[in-house]
Amino acid sequence: MRFLPAVIVDAVLVLIFAVIGRASHDESPAGFLLTAWPFLVALLVGHALAALLPGRPRRPWSVLWGVVVWVVTVAGGMLLRVATGDTAQLAFIIVATLTLGALLVGWRAVTALLRRGRASRAAADGQQGATLSHDDPEETASSENASDGPRSL
Repeated sequence: MRFLPAVIVDAVLVLIFAVIGRASHDESPAGFLLTAWPFLVALLVGHALAALLPGRPRRPWSVLWGVVVWVVTVAGGMLLRVATGDTAQLAFIIVATLTLGALLVGWRAVTALLRRGRASRAAADGQQGATLSHDDPEETASSENASDGPRSL
């Protein structure tokens, strides 16, 4: 299952959301599973739905996949909370929507930016190498020696 790592990351983030939420209300963080379970169930449904959508996002780490998971996790989690007798006050809905959005979509956006940056650097390095290969061989050799040092990320 190629989307298992994304499910694990998302589940850990939902658990962190529940622990922080309980702690911020001076509730015992030990009961975080009571808060988290509806969102964890909805999270699994969100991943399944994202995988089954026609023309779906093909990568579980993509931002679009994350948006599908986020919307289903929030909506499904709230519905499960209410269906099982818990509350879903407007303030909680707003905080959960914003926080889970930042967590579930945020890590994917950061990953996309990092990948884009790496691809840009690789392309720039490839263009520089192609340009140097057409130049004077002595200049190419001196340029290669200059780039032997450590590279920053």
